[in-house]
Amino acid sequence: MAQKGDNVGISFYAFFRNKNDTPKLLMEAAVWWIKTHQLNHFEKAVKIIKMLE
Repeated sequence: MAQKGDNVGISFYAFFRNKNDTPKLLMEAAVWWIKTHQLNHFEKAVKIIKMLE
């Protein structure tokens, strides 16, 4: 965000390495992101930060 500004998008998968070495945690994040909050695959990073605060 510091380089690209407030318009930068983020996906829940960005919180994980490119390996599914923690599938349980990945699914927990996916459920929170998609099912619980019905977010799109990519959302504005500032929106996610505000939700987590």
